[in-house]
Amino acid sequence: MKNDIHDLGLVLDSRVKLILIESWDERRVLETLTSLAVKRGLGLYTWAVSEGLQRLGFGGESLGEGDSREPETALKLIKADPQPNLYVMCDLHPFLDDNPKTIRLLKEVAMAEGNHKPTLVLVSHALKLPPEVQRYAARFDLALPSEDELLGIVREEATNWSERNRGARVRTDNRTLQQVVKNLRGLSHGEARALARNVICDDGAITQEDLPELNKAKFQLLDLEGVLSFEYETARFAEVGGLANLKRWLAERQSALLEDKGKDRPKGVLLVGVQGGGKSLAAKAVAGLWGLPLLRLDFACLYNKFFGETERNLREALRLAEQMAPCVLWMDEVEKGLASSDHDGGVSQRVLGTLLTWMAERKAPVFLVATANAIERLPPELLRKGRFDELFFVDLPSPEVRAEIFRIHLARRELDPVHFDLHQLTAASDGFSGAEIEQAVVGMLYAAQALQCPADQALLLRELKGTAPLSVLMAEPLANLRGWASGRCVMAD
Repeated sequence: MKNDIHDLGLVLDSRVKLILIESWDERRVLETLTSLAVKRGLGLYTWAVSEGLQRLGFGGESLGEGDSREPETALKLIKADPQPNLYVMCDLHPFLDDNPKTIRLLKEVAMAEGNHKPTLVLVSHALKLPPEVQRYAARFDLALPSEDELLGIVREEATNWSERNRGARVRTDNRTLQQVVKNLRGLSHGEARALARNVICDDGAITQEDLPELNKAKFQLLDLEGVLSFEYETARFAEVGGLANLKRWLAERQSALLEDKGKDRPKGVLLVGVQGGGKSLAAKAVAGLWGLPLLRLDFACLYNKFFGETERNLREALRLAEQMAPCVLWMDEVEKGLASSDHDGGVSQRVLGTLLTWMAERKAPVFLVATANAIERLPPELLRKGRFDELFFVDLPSPEVRAEIFRIHLARRELDPVHFDLHQLTAASDGFSGAEIEQAVVGMLYAAQALQCPADQALLLRELKGTAPLSVLMAEPLANLRGWASGRCVMAD
């Protein structure tokens, strides 16, 4: 808070009479302004539509008569004050949409000159001033807590829990504690304290099982109306068949992402391949392997019919991803959102430009995983070296990987793989993707239920024989995709 008080004092010294502070943590803003007023010997008054003007600080003159709950009355009183007092108006934004008198009074307060004029601070979660006022105002952002401060907040909440529970100690380990601190980054002091309290209070422990709930709660605080979604279920890499090269590549770079290596921090990967090959599951598994929150960017929700809104939605989504950092940002079927079109008014080009700028300039540890099926539809600007750390090609699974996929999906459905001839199943599933193998296992269970018989080898073989895999239905496009990937991509398996 000391730095905020100092920096806010510099703004006052610049003689700006209208200051804007956007924050969800109104209590901390008021605490900071109170400390500043006390330090400088200023009178401090707060305003809310429910209470009107109230005096909180020291010094200053008493206010005139009138119902100060009305914004116009309050602004007239502030304008008439001959002392350099500090006024804080909370949630004035609803009265600035279409109220000429309020806007004019606000402008007159902002235009006042001299050392003996009051300073007005507007505080709200979102503030957009009318054009005629905004050039007279200065914006100020409270600093978010550092990792040391966040660690202190978690320890304070642990101490408070211990005092309420007769001295019992909060159970945790240093690795999990550091992950909690990293996942609290981007939140205000009050928000971080509330989430830390929630993690501790249910069982008096901070464990790995708490991390997904913590990330989900953090995302809900920062939610962006559906453009980004929080993927709660992240797969383990043990549940992903094959992809040995990708798994090794990711394992080598895990510490570089999580330990803030600066310029050498990994940026992301582009996964190209056939539909159902496991690209989306691999994207989920990256987050699961690294213990990070997974955010999915939905291009269908991103696009808006109003000019400029789509680009704004993307900027807000990327800003939210940075607030959730460290995290994995998953862009599924990225070609559908970035493919150029002559009929979209240039929206796709502007979206691409916004994304490329962010990819080049981002500082936060956001690891980007993009998946694509139709590589020919992707703009060349996205594919050049340096956008992604690596391009991986996810081909149809080999016989060994198909056997592994059968084991995974049979075991997941409580069927012992030992009771199945995996060699025969592997031969019968030549050309099948991982998704097609899974659906064959699911189809076997449905058939067994309908026939009221056990799920066995014969039923599974019947399902495989009755399936026309995508590699047959789309043999030519698949051959073209493999031809493009040869020499351009690293094989994921």
